[in-house]
Amino acid sequence: MLLDFLDALRAAGIPAGIKEHLLMLEALDRDVIARRPEEFYYLARATYVKDEGLFDRFDQVFAKVFRGVLDADGMEADIPDEWLRLVAEKYLTPEEMAKIESLGDWDEIMETLKKRLEEQEGRHQGGSKWIGTGGTSPFGHGGYNPEGVRIGGESRHKRAIKVWEKREFANLDNSRELGTRNIKVALRRLRRFAREGAADELDLDETIRGTARQGWLDIRMRPERHNAVKLLLFLDVGGSMDPFITLTEELFSAATGEFKNMEFFYFHNCLYEGVWKDNRRRLSERIPTWDILHKYGHDYKVIFVGDAAMSPYEISHAGGSVEHMNGEPGAVWLQRVTRTYPATVWLNPTQRSAWDHSQSTRIIRELMNDRMYPLTIDGIDAAMRELTRKR
Repeated sequence: MLLDFLDALRAAGIPAGIKEHLLMLEALDRDVIARRPEEFYYLARATYVKDEGLFDRFDQVFAKVFRGVLDADGMEADIPDEWLRLVAEKYLTPEEMAKIESLGDWDEIMETLKKRLEEQEGRHQGGSKWIGTGGTSPFGHGGYNPEGVRIGGESRHKRAIKVWEKREFANLDNSRELGTRNIKVALRRLRRFAREGAADELDLDETIRGTARQGWLDIRMRPERHNAVKLLLFLDVGGSMDPFITLTEELFSAATGEFKNMEFFYFHNCLYEGVWKDNRRRLSERIPTWDILHKYGHDYKVIFVGDAAMSPYEISHAGGSVEHMNGEPGAVWLQRVTRTYPATVWLNPTQRSAWDHSQSTRIIRELMNDRMYPLTIDGIDAAMRELTRKR
């Protein structure tokens, strides 16, 4: 089994060798960890993976190789408490969900959370008031409430308006081969060619004309022809965007190959005062959004890529971000971008038929002046036409 695991890691591009494998066997032989799946996972990751950028790839291989073992009947294992926290989740009917009353506006929700934290002692599971798991309280995780504040755990109903936990996002891979050339073809509609740089390309026509006129070989050179369009690409990563990673990578790869003058930045859910270039350092190496607005000229085209699925508070309220206490609402920053760059569009990977059922999508669509397009070939083509019209 462990040899199969090693082969799967190497097949996935993780540079693990015999040295790491023998170290792993030695650690298991000396019982350096308790015999629990979770501890084995962390030991294996620490042993085989030397680059944080490969953590996500390791997780996929680990799940594929060991899922059958961990789920097999008759296997005895001490399952960590964290894995059991959602067992008691209550499966509510639509009628039961409708009976759950919302706490009110943002300020009231946060004030109530503060009071609960002060009043509660110890861990609580189930129920409808205390911070815990598996109940209908608006605070905690694993339960249901339409205006919940998730504290730890994993999102289940995509209803939380605040996530108080450190999240791990994976960088998009711009070297990924395209699943379809049509994405790149659609992007090519946004072209404005110009000859730039040193004269290092043979101008065959002028060479022929010059040679004919002079009577001897007259070699003529010219600058290389490039797409002169300048592009800013903002990519939403993590959370509800995880199912669209492959599609977004294909777009990212196509744009990287098509536009010489392109800068990309990551954000989560909504644009705020800071963005980042590397998801592994997104908390320590942020780029102020003001710097981007001041550095790149008004002639840049801007493309946002995101599903626009979030709590409306994340757009409309200061402090509404799920990751930090933002000083200004996300809507303010989106408006600044659209004022600075008239040629701005938003590409949405979710089905267009679902947009009207999402309040946050409607708000962002309005902030984009209705310039939101589906992340499909036709949608990209329409977005490029729109950007071409904006000068």
